[in-house]
Amino acid sequence: MRAVGFNQNQPITSDTALLDIDLPMPEATGRDLLVEIKAISVNPVDTKTRKNAVVEPGQYKVLGYDAAGVVKAVGPGVKLFQPGDEVYYAGAINRQGTNAEYHLVDERIVGAKPKTLSFEEAAALPLTAITAYEALFHRMKVQDKVAGSWNAVLLIGGAGGVGSIAIQLLRELSDVTVIATASRPETQNCARTGRPSRR
Repeated sequence: MRAVGFNQNQPITSDTALLDIDLPMPEATGRDLLVEIKAISVNPVDTKTRKNAVVEPGQYKVLGYDAAGVVKAVGPGVKLFQPGDEVYYAGAINRQGTNAEYHLVDERIVGAKPKTLSFEEAAALPLTAITAYEALFHRMKVQDKVAGSWNAVLLIGGAGGVGSIAIQLLRELSDVTVIATASRPETQNCARTGRPSRR
């Protein structure tokens, strides 16, 4: 199986910072899905992992968290998915990443890919959506009213990945007024709609 990984921490400008490698085909056990990867996205956490991860001598670390693909095989304990299902998810930090042809992921952190989204669009969602949701509803608790305050949220960078998802979540799951910043006409349109401009 082809993958992209690294075996030592190096500046990204190094020719060997990321390597094309061949790895054995993973086998689904327990509640794992074997997913044929169709699309991935790159997040800041990939850079931090590549910079800080400890890789055992002779081994490789495969980066990547967000992915979308098709289930090819399931472990014997799988209850939620079957081969042929289209899925998307953010992987786990303690496992090999999604920058590979195939990837193992626990079904309990996987969602069915929305039919209205392409694989590329679905792969762009997991970590940004989790970040926005946790920040708004777990940390800030925007659903809890504060006496004497205006029921509003200010989003700096409303057209970014987390910002655009936050706008959509706030519109669907709360009654707060959303105020967002954006500098260019195309990013202003994204902040108004909560969706990037299509080209």
